[in-house]
Amino acid sequence: MEIEEIRDEVKRGEYEISFHAETERYAEDITLHDIETVIFDGQILEEYPDDPRGPSCLILGYIQNRPVHIVCGYTSTKWIRMVTVYIPKLPKWIDEKTRAAGGDKDA
Repeated sequence: MEIEEIRDEVKRGEYEISFHAETERYAEDITLHDIETVIFDGQILEEYPDDPRGPSCLILGYIQNRPVHIVCGYTSTKWIRMVTVYIPKLPKWIDEKTRAAGGDKDA
């Protein structure tokens, strides 16, 4: 996945947020505006080309100096799907860029 393609789709409003991502964003107090800001200003931290659900990636961005992770992939109609949205923290993350030992790629 390419960050510019993702940004273009989001600018056109051609994205959806999974139920899981909606649940997580509410729990973490992340707004839709925050999600778009992370996409527009963030960077791809990890890529998952062989994900069984289809190619996806992990985007890292910041909202008021708070790190935010977004995992996104494509829908069957080639829209962007936000799979999950969260604040990286222990036990899975040492910091926003460093996975903890045993931290799986899904969060």
